[in-house]
Amino acid sequence: MDLGLTDKRVLVTGATRGIGRATAKAFAAEGARVAVTYNRSEHAAKELVEELGGADRACALHYELADPASVAATVSAVEERWGGVDVVVANAQTWVWMNPEEMVPYHEFPMDFWLSRYRENVEGHLWTVRQALGGMRERGWGRIVLLSSVTATYGNPGSEVYSAAKASLHGFVRGLMWTGDGVLANVVAPGGTITESLDAVDPALLEKAVADTPSGRLSTADDVARLIVFLGSAANGNTNGQIIHPAGGR
Repeated sequence: MDLGLTDKRVLVTGATRGIGRATAKAFAAEGARVAVTYNRSEHAAKELVEELGGADRACALHYELADPASVAATVSAVEERWGGVDVVVANAQTWVWMNPEEMVPYHEFPMDFWLSRYRENVEGHLWTVRQALGGMRERGWGRIVLLSSVTATYGNPGSEVYSAAKASLHGFVRGLMWTGDGVLANVVAPGGTITESLDAVDPALLEKAVADTPSGRLSTADDVARLIVFLGSAANGNTNGQIIHPAGGR
């Protein structure tokens, strides 16, 4: 199947590891030009650019999810380099959970902790989409994929702030789906996914997660990336405003 991604201009935020990295590589494999963002991992981002084909096919940009000026500068840099942004994959996030030794019930969370992380994980994506959306509408084509989590639907102990932020993206996409002008927007909400972040997870918890998954296994980053690439491609002709769980049936 031709996904119609040759020379499309793709922005993947938070692309230095995990699902973001797999997504950047999957878009590049389909012939897209890919801008990857990083927050602290500049070296990893530059290494990824070389994997994606070097400066002719990719670029690495510093990006602060919590800073509207940084968001605007990132999108502007892609537009100046390649003439526009065709696809936005909003994958970056600020870590939400407190350190285990600091965990307290939600009603005892410090409010500055709660509000700052909630706002960063919602407003940063709203700003990113806003910066790219005008150009998409003018050109009559665009794809937006927001990364969420099954936790926003099913919940998880201690996930109040994280779930609230991700659920906000679900509401956001239900408004975006009315954009028209050839722009389609969707949410991909994975469950537990095999990435570097699972290295520190208790193996017993992983075994339980596998046992609770109808397909009998956890998704890999590549599993999720393939879905994102389809939704961000011309092969996606009319899937719009959906929240899709690549989580083996969970």
